[in-house]
Amino acid sequence: MSKLAIDGGAPVRTKPFPEWPVYGETEEKLLMEVLRSGKWGGTGRVKLPEAEERFAALHEAKHAVTVVNGTVAITVALLAAGVQAGDEVIVPPYTFYATAAAPLMLGAIPVFADVEENTLLLDPEQVEALITPRTKAIIPVHIGGGPANMTRLREIAAKHGLRIIEDSAQAVGARWDGRPVGAIGDLGTFSFQSSKNMNAGEGGMIVTNDPELADKAWSLTNAGRIRGGEWYQHEVLGWNLRMTEFQAAILLGQLTRLEEQMLVRERNARLLTELLLEIDGVQPLQYGPKVTRHAYHLYLFKIDPQRLKLGKREFFARMNAEGIPVHEGYVPLNRNRAILDEVRKRTGEARIQPCPVAERACGQEALWLPQNVLLGGEEDVRDIAAAFRKVVQSA
Repeated sequence: MSKLAIDGGAPVRTKPFPEWPVYGETEEKLLMEVLRSGKWGGTGRVKLPEAEERFAALHEAKHAVTVVNGTVAITVALLAAGVQAGDEVIVPPYTFYATAAAPLMLGAIPVFADVEENTLLLDPEQVEALITPRTKAIIPVHIGGGPANMTRLREIAAKHGLRIIEDSAQAVGARWDGRPVGAIGDLGTFSFQSSKNMNAGEGGMIVTNDPELADKAWSLTNAGRIRGGEWYQHEVLGWNLRMTEFQAAILLGQLTRLEEQMLVRERNARLLTELLLEIDGVQPLQYGPKVTRHAYHLYLFKIDPQRLKLGKREFFARMNAEGIPVHEGYVPLNRNRAILDEVRKRTGEARIQPCPVAERACGQEALWLPQNVLLGGEEDVRDIAAAFRKVVQSA
């Protein structure tokens, strides 16, 4: 067994993984068209309508509204769905900060429901147990590109008269039971931040099949105007949250690359899963048959610290020393100080909601690989598996 790189040995891998973002002449041509048009902002509406239409079609949605980022997309979607200050919104604790911060931005209170052991996705049974008369919406997060159990969540939402806003920031192109995520619930939100599988630097999208919700979202992001109305006809309280024509141009270019990149990620993820299942103490996340397409924005896995006799922080450090960009992942939002302080300000209560599965995943078990490492070839995947094997054997 070779000596670990962290102890002075040679690392498994020294060459870089595929760079991100991927771009070329298509993006350059589209950007130059915007530049020369002189219509650069969100009111030019040349590239923006095409980006919205094509993105909506990808997710089998009738309507799409572009916005400045994914966090704003969630907040606007909640407002469009009728969520108000003081209402409760059920969210998972294993997700990016924005999922819980977005409700707070409009005065609503995030309530944390734990996640499933095998998927780290929102557990529907935990959700139902937390519903109160103040609950107005559920935000399932398709974390890493793996769709949450939308069948069961829709049943629960229908039973209790709740809205579903799908946080699909990491799940462009993913499918649950054959349906693209985003428009399975009432509204879906997406992010085009730099790390995402569709990257416009920043930006977001809201999709829905409900024309009334689409119009509300459009108005909220366009200074309270109404579609077809006069320029100074402001009928609701809204903001300027528009995406620019430059971002729309990049999105159109990125859309031409998406399917090919998804196929590459899927192929490499299948091979990596096969290889990791042979390594004792490492467990890729396990999804049921209704996850009919995984977007693989992240490749998530768990370690067994007791079996490996190796803590999560040390495993992370050893893998990175071997040239594999493993990430430690999220902190549990149900314990996040900023979130808890804001909830206390708004409710007058110190609300601590234990979520043992998510807390254990964050503290001891769950790590991930970023999507760009899955854009290489078989040799890259085998290097990743070799590093896993080396670190595990050394422990």
